[in-house]
Amino acid sequence: MKILTPRLLVALSLLGSGSLLGARASESPIEADGWKGVSPRDEIRPSFEWVAKGGPSARGSLIIRTDDREGLDGHWVKTFPVRGGHDYDFRALRRVTNVPAPRRSVLARVLWRDDMGQPVFHDEPGATSYRDGPLPVAEPEFPSDRATGPAGWTEVSDHYRAPSKATQAIVELHLRWASRAQVEWTEISLAEAEPQPARKVRLATVHFRPSGKKAAAENCRLFAPFIEEAARQKADLVVLGETLTACGTGLSYAEAAEPIPGPSTDYFGDLARQHSLYLVVGLVERDRHLVYNVAVLIGPDGRVAGKYRKAALPRSEIEGGITPGDAYPVFDTRFGKLGMMVCYDGFFPEVARQLSNRGAEIIAFPVWGCNPLLAAARACENHVYLVSSTYTEAKQNWMISGIYDREGQVLAQAKDWGSVAVTEVDLNQRLHWSSLGDFRAEIPRHRPVWPGEAEALKR
Repeated sequence: MKILTPRLLVALSLLGSGSLLGARASESPIEADGWKGVSPRDEIRPSFEWVAKGGPSARGSLIIRTDDREGLDGHWVKTFPVRGGHDYDFRALRRVTNVPAPRRSVLARVLWRDDMGQPVFHDEPGATSYRDGPLPVAEPEFPSDRATGPAGWTEVSDHYRAPSKATQAIVELHLRWASRAQVEWTEISLAEAEPQPARKVRLATVHFRPSGKKAAAENCRLFAPFIEEAARQKADLVVLGETLTACGTGLSYAEAAEPIPGPSTDYFGDLARQHSLYLVVGLVERDRHLVYNVAVLIGPDGRVAGKYRKAALPRSEIEGGITPGDAYPVFDTRFGKLGMMVCYDGFFPEVARQLSNRGAEIIAFPVWGCNPLLAAARACENHVYLVSSTYTEAKQNWMISGIYDREGQVLAQAKDWGSVAVTEVDLNQRLHWSSLGDFRAEIPRHRPVWPGEAEALKR
């Protein structure tokens, strides 16, 4: 087996994802303020234009236009000096015309380079599930799309730490794969900034299966000591099991169902407020004649912050009269963006993907039982933390009550009935993969566009 040297890894990275400058790129004669128009090939080159008074502040703008041909691809490019090991804020504004999928067709990239224009290595280890050992090459960064203003200008921005060996950053502003389209870029900057503080959150799961009680309220009270224990360990978020008001009571779904807010959320709301934490609780909801399997988010103020209605229903729930949900909400919390899914949802990629598409950084997962490989896949393929609480015994080698990291590896697991597992993660810590870079940032730029995407994301 041939061992790849660091020099060869750098060369492979440059071939796979580096800047096209000097690599058979086609340069436009247009040049403005150090920016050059570039395309991979002459025959797919769009047109480039510099507008001296362009942009909302009339400070100048960079335009790329495509004609009616498919597949045109071009970008503006400029090199900025940087100091390795220092933090930088990238920011730009862009406005698009006739671009069906801006997240994929209109993007910025930042490439860290040394004095020779070669890729450099990150200073911290990357993903460990494969290629554990060598530091990852600094692959292109993909700044995030932020809010769009009333005039159609969208901020594209992010915060980075330049690798210590970097002396320059190549900034690219793209338009690709959209016919009869235009993008206008303006107010582009890469400025040195203060280091970004950590965004730490303590995640907790409870491994407990209620039994021996006859009423929903009795089941709810069984969880109080476990929530108290999680609070003692300074948990910010505690995830409980699925349909916990029905589990072990002998009640049918309809008999266990209640409105939300309702008696059970009131009870758990008191506990959340008492311990100043977020709770995710699996319940059965009644809404008029309909019954739903739900995960409910309760905030530290004791109020219902939101709910998710299970979308993927197994046979037993369909036969029991449960109705599927069709929305994928993501909620802002004091620590970050949280999504929820329930049990059978984990067998399918769509639910977790919809949540991550909407910005979820953590997915809470009340789950009766599931293939743990699929739970790991949901975390890994979306680069999210996943917190599961199950009714399966650990010795069965099936679903676990645990906290998965963004590689799909288990950070902590509660194995004994009545136990709690707590671990701390930093949501601002990027995970770099060998050859992929920050894959979480790449997902919106590289994943395919599917029919109905724009309409679905509005729900």
